[in-house]
Amino acid sequence: MHATSTLSKLPIGQTGIIQSMPTGRAGLTRLRELGLTPGAKVTMVRRAPLGEPIEITVRGSHLAMRNHEAADISITLA
Repeated sequence: MHATSTLSKLPIGQTGIIQSMPTGRAGLTRLRELGLTPGAKVTMVRRAPLGEPIEITVRGSHLAMRNHEAADISITLA
């Protein structure tokens, strides 16, 4: 069984699969529109020098987000 974590804790270079994310928050709704949906594979590319924003790849696109948004996204390590 794969370990469950949040996107904010994903190590650089690791890949995870999105399991769930809360609904009703405008920022997360926008991320869903950009392809962060349950079942999508995400890879942590890098973190800014102060720890945020983080850069991830999902469905061939690079996205940046804050840690507080990434902390709400549940993933399993791939």
